[in-house]
Amino acid sequence: MSRIPSACPLCGERATHPLVSVGGRDYLRCPRCQLTFLEPAQRLDAAAERAFYDTHCNAPEDAGYRRFLARLAAPLDARLARGSSGLDYGCGPGPALAAMLEEGGHRVACYDPFYRPQAELLERRYDFVTCTEVAEHFHDPATEFARLAGLLRPGGWLAVMTCFQTDDARFANWHYRRDPTHVVFYREASFAWLAAHLGFALEVPAKDVALLRRPI
Repeated sequence: MSRIPSACPLCGERATHPLVSVGGRDYLRCPRCQLTFLEPAQRLDAAAERAFYDTHCNAPEDAGYRRFLARLAAPLDARLARGSSGLDYGCGPGPALAAMLEEGGHRVACYDPFYRPQAELLERRYDFVTCTEVAEHFHDPATEFARLAGLLRPGGWLAVMTCFQTDDARFANWHYRRDPTHVVFYREASFAWLAAHLGFALEVPAKDVALLRRPI
């Protein structure tokens, strides 16, 4: 990677450095927030990204998928007052998480830029916003997280689930990296930086789950 490294898309740090090149794709590391990210010029375009998403099959009634989502749903539900209102951001074509939280007595709106692009939902305020298996797709995570934080009422929760990147030695062969739509990879330190930047409190109640709370 001979070009000048791109700035970090989460914290804006310019002194990023190459981490690894694999399969014609170049990945960089941010020394400040510890984000790993794909060189921006190598991302898929929107049409190719949507075509890949269309191959996914995550049905709301799938028991295994529900167990997977429960890693986030259970600790979030434990922190919410009954009847809280929320937004499932990046819900996909089958919003299983929204269904689970509604079964717990909450009200959940569903937004997805490809499948449910209802812009009016981004003009409201919520008690919680969920973002499951979505943050790794963000081309501009700084803007996305600022938007999500702005959707929360005081004391509201931003609940994120994404595979935390922990082992550089295994990164090249990591299944999460091999997904061509995954372009940013977070460590717990990345969410610690984000929480401090937003002025939020951070909890990591389960593997690959970050709960960020807006101050009351």
